[in-house]
Amino acid sequence: MKKPVIAIDGYSSTGKSSISKVIADKLGLIHLDTGALYRGITWFALQNCIDANDSINLQELFSSLDQIELEFRNYNGELILYLNHIDISKQIRTPEVSDNVSLVAKQKEVRDFLLSSQRSLAEKGGIIMDGRDIGTVVLPNADYKFFLTASIDERTNRRYFELAGLGIHTDREQVKQNLIGRDKIDSEREIAPLKQAEDATVIDNTTLTKEETIDLILSHIKKI
Repeated sequence: MKKPVIAIDGYSSTGKSSISKVIADKLGLIHLDTGALYRGITWFALQNCIDANDSINLQELFSSLDQIELEFRNYNGELILYLNHIDISKQIRTPEVSDNVSLVAKQKEVRDFLLSSQRSLAEKGGIIMDGRDIGTVVLPNADYKFFLTASIDERTNRRYFELAGLGIHTDREQVKQNLIGRDKIDSEREIAPLKQAEDATVIDNTTLTKEETIDLILSHIKKI
């Protein structure tokens, strides 16, 4: 029997990626963190496509997309993102990348660049993808769709402690404003905006632990 395709969308810092990883392990699926792909391209742009005003030159980025090779490698069950054969899994979580990823991710050229590769990975089934437009654009025919949300204060706390765990120290208010800004950009962009798919199950995990959220999602998925 073909294993299912699962789409998990939602706001930043609702635990999409870490939750998807656990569910993938439990169900024997491949997990793909699509947000990491956009962060990878953003990291590339910050290193190679900066203009005189220290801003990303989007046209230069578009013309450089053919120079980008993104690859996930499996290390002890964890997928690590490589950009042109270099591990960038920590670099893509920096505040600088967070401040710019929504700008990069809303560009049609970037989304088109990644869309076909994401879809091809899902053709054989047995995959769980998380992002912002998986259930609406990337995998509209996914077998199961979920949309995660949580309060802005709870998401701020999660993001703040995630950064601290990576050795990245920042101001809590700065983290909050970054999340608010990303919510606005992601929800209002013309190309593939962040929104709940009509047939998605909404899960507000403001007061739920990671384990409780995972159990709730699994309760909606038929046994394989």
